[in-house]
Amino acid sequence: MPFDINMIKAYYESLPGRVDEARKSLGRPLTLSEKILYAHLHPDSPLQNYNRGKDYVFFAPDRVAMQDATAQMALLQFMTCGRDKTAVPSTVHCDHLITAKVGAVEDLQTANEVNAEVYDFLASVSNKYGIGFWKPGSGIIHQIVLENYAFPGGMMIGTDSHTPNAGGLGMVAIGVGGADAVDVMVGMAWELKMPKLIGVKLTGRMSGWTSSKDIILKVAGILTVKGGTGAIVEYFGEGARSLSCTGKGTICNMGAEIGATTSTFGYDESMSRYLRATDRAEVADLADKVAADLTGDADCYANPEKYFDQVIEIDLSTLEPHINGPYTPDLAWPISQFAKAVKENGYPQKLEVGLIGSCTNSSYEDLDRAASLAKQAVAKKLKVKSEFTVTPGSEQIRYTVARDGQLKSFEDMGGVVLANACGPCIGQWNRHTDDPNRANSIITSFNRNFSKRNDGNAQTRAFVASPEIVTALAIAGDLTFNP
Repeated sequence: MPFDINMIKAYYESLPGRVDEARKSLGRPLTLSEKILYAHLHPDSPLQNYNRGKDYVFFAPDRVAMQDATAQMALLQFMTCGRDKTAVPSTVHCDHLITAKVGAVEDLQTANEVNAEVYDFLASVSNKYGIGFWKPGSGIIHQIVLENYAFPGGMMIGTDSHTPNAGGLGMVAIGVGGADAVDVMVGMAWELKMPKLIGVKLTGRMSGWTSSKDIILKVAGILTVKGGTGAIVEYFGEGARSLSCTGKGTICNMGAEIGATTSTFGYDESMSRYLRATDRAEVADLADKVAADLTGDADCYANPEKYFDQVIEIDLSTLEPHINGPYTPDLAWPISQFAKAVKENGYPQKLEVGLIGSCTNSSYEDLDRAASLAKQAVAKKLKVKSEFTVTPGSEQIRYTVARDGQLKSFEDMGGVVLANACGPCIGQWNRHTDDPNRANSIITSFNRNFSKRNDGNAQTRAFVASPEIVTALAIAGDLTFNP
């Protein structure tokens, strides 16, 4: 199901007028988050100055996305409403029910056999009601949305907590339950408490081993797992503009780990570039014409304390790579301090598994950076000392990294390529281990690392880092190695 260009065109035509009305109503400049929220007010909520963190407001999102585990009940409920199609463009993505065990081909075949009834139901209902259906193996919901449906300034809801990934393309994208999705699909107003606003000002530029993942790992350390609750985190500044679109997606994706309603970035050249690279030049052209309304007003970023409820500033020029964990994604260690932390806290120093990919870090850029290490290792006749898995975010990503040789580098180094699905990130992992209760350490480029999250073993210490740090540590087989 292609993106709805007519819907996007109509939205962009109305956006400048809606933003101007909101600006006059509030009597002040607007942040990006406010522009998107006020531009999506449902008729049941009149245009007025709503109190952030207090007032409940009705919105009209542009689209809905559902993953296969949560879509089942949502579609059963939708079927009772009497509509012959959804009120807004909607999609279903089969990514949660594929268990990682052997490798992409075998695991996908097993999933198709075991889950045939579920997949047939989702496909037939989607076909009947004009819902886009992405079959098993096509990719993870959030990466598919970013590649195909997300657009700057839009508002969407998705039945998965990492829906905010679409903030990498300047959306307000919010994770919800299936019942909320049904409300929007049948054309009802969708209710949300007007979010508070946290501004994150990024200065300087990253270099060396530092990546976008390290920004959100640092933010998680500052705000903790509850610090973003009820708030939208809006990133701005010269440092924000220096990031890639998929890097922005990584940051917004993992904003769920600080409890944020969602996270977002203003429209810039990296988003325009990404839209054009993913065959959406028409969307980029439309966005370019209203670019001023797809980012916050200048004074909001020049004097953020006046417009945000909380402001954080991070200098990317001095930001170190981080490793967070174990057991919580907000225990943030700069890599220069991590070896000491491993020894002082008695974390098992031997690294048993390194896992890269997932919806958080499975873009072409992510895998290419990690593959550059793999190529160097292969050239030096090195193999990974830890078990090493690669999960591409979508079939488009898998195809391009296979075409360009990155997957071969991972395999030559001893890595295993898994299906384009959630897999170990959500616990769909049939792990190879001699003792499922033994204390051990793993490191991933995923988003969550709570106890038993990945493999069901409460004794597994799971750490979170960028794909390149994970790859380097898997080659070393040692958590105390600092590349």
